[in-house]
Amino acid sequence: MNTPFRLDGRQALVTGGASGIGAATCRALAGAGASVIIVDIDRAAAEALARELPHSSALTFDITDESAVRQAFAGLESLNILVNNAGIGLVGNIEETGLEDFQRLIRVNVEGLFLVTKYAIPLLVASKGSIVNIGSVAGLVGVKRRFAYCATKGAVVAMTRQLSVDYPTALRVNCICPGTVDTPFVEAYLEKYHKHEKEKMRQELNQRQPIGRMGRPEEIAHLTLYLSSQEAEFVSGAVVTIDGGWTAA
Repeated sequence: MNTPFRLDGRQALVTGGASGIGAATCRALAGAGASVIIVDIDRAAAEALARELPHSSALTFDITDESAVRQAFAGLESLNILVNNAGIGLVGNIEETGLEDFQRLIRVNVEGLFLVTKYAIPLLVASKGSIVNIGSVAGLVGVKRRFAYCATKGAVVAMTRQLSVDYPTALRVNCICPGTVDTPFVEAYLEKYHKHEKEKMRQELNQRQPIGRMGRPEEIAHLTLYLSSQEAEFVSGAVVTIDGGWTAA
């Protein structure tokens, strides 16, 4: 039998690829044989990871800057896999959310994904490639005091489904919706909002998933690997939860 989920000879690009889910995804794709382009605004972290992974490289650009995105993709000869992972969060209900902060989340989580996908599409159509968007359970259910984040992740889900309708045979587009995953993203949240009660809040985050723990970046990464592989060629337009049972209730 052939080894499943191999990506030999394919080129992948992962935004927000230098830490957390993004870094785990780069490792998983590279481990399956892909050449990985690690995109991150943290140049040092991206370059360090690229040195660690075979056939990998680092690119640094702001995904909300159209000219920078256009230039980056103009420099690529081919692309088979795009993972839209870069994103930011915000705590607050609608009354606590300022317009500037709301617009910042829209720019990164929605406009950034739009721009990266727009300029990647010609390359992905040419290779009959695959897009995996990293959404969130916050795009499927209401999460307390996450107004802006829920709004942007709901948009990620909707854009995924729409793209799969516009390009049904040209490429595949899927969305992964994780629950809470134990990453530097979560650590930054705890440091900012719960500095004096980190362990109490960490336990609450663990218990938010019925399975009793947060997810691991590698678990999301391996689902991304599957969706990017030939074994998933019948999967398109899917919104897949990986949330320890959170949205089953």
